[in-house]
Amino acid sequence: MHRSVQRHRQRLTRILAGAAAVPVMLVASGCSSDSGGGSGDDAKKDSGASASSSATEAAAVVKEATYAKLPEPCKVFASKTLKELVPEGAKSGKEGKSEDIGTRGNCSWDSLDNKGVKGSQFRWLNVSLLRFESDQSRGTGEKLASEYYAKHAEDARAVEDAKNIKSQPVSGTGNEATLVTYDLKKKEGTFRQQTLVTRVENVVVTVDYNGAGLAGDDSPKAADLTKSAEKAAKEAVQAVVTANGGGAGAGSDADASPSKSPSKSATESPSKSSGKGSDLGAGSDSGSGSGSGSDDSASPRKSATKKD
Repeated sequence: MHRSVQRHRQRLTRILAGAAAVPVMLVASGCSSDSGGGSGDDAKKDSGASASSSATEAAAVVKEATYAKLPEPCKVFASKTLKELVPEGAKSGKEGKSEDIGTRGNCSWDSLDNKGVKGSQFRWLNVSLLRFESDQSRGTGEKLASEYYAKHAEDARAVEDAKNIKSQPVSGTGNEATLVTYDLKKKEGTFRQQTLVTRVENVVVTVDYNGAGLAGDDSPKAADLTKSAEKAAKEAVQAVVTANGGGAGAGSDADASPSKSPSKSATESPSKSSGKGSDLGAGSDSGSGSGSGSDDSASPRKSATKKD
């Protein structure tokens, strides 16, 4: 009997020892599993957050606009050019009012020989400059300028009472350029309008040039006016490049992008202050034309009236 009791106690001891070991193993196993799983999840979360942060920062960085300044609008043309285009008014440049000369500007010249009698030739020239800065929410200055260029070129074709409207792309002038021509008949004579809109990087340049034969004189040939307008536009584009430290030869796409100027960009973005281009040159004593985007869009009307 004594041996039977002893064996019973030994078996009971082994059962109790085994039962006590099971929870310890389970706890150890559970801890190991929780610890490993938590570390993996945390690592994945940290990695994902880091990648997301990097992507956000990269997306937030917008390339700085190429050009940081504009030339003086009344000095973009050479004296020789002005004498050819506006012979009687080469020194009569009138600069339009601008709240920020770093982002916008315009200047106009007019010429009338024989004081408007006994057969006279009238000419009117206007240049408008609009610079766009890069914007974190809207995009680069080049993108904003391209959008404005397209809209402005379209607006140049929408002139009331215009006849023989034609539009064509122009090569060798900035990054992209469009020439719009039309005739506008008034009691003083037929005015032949040339509007050349071009973009050079983040700057939109518009040259308006028109002429008329007054007091019985013949109207100028459209081809001659077009040639002069294209010459003037190339000079204006070159003036933008030069003002930002670029060299000669900006008449082509390849040369229109010199190294970036170290100067600081103007604080106010034209995309915010003048995105519509509706007030560029507004208030100018000269009465800016269609290229300036002002309400006096049909420049021949106002110019002819002034000289009547």
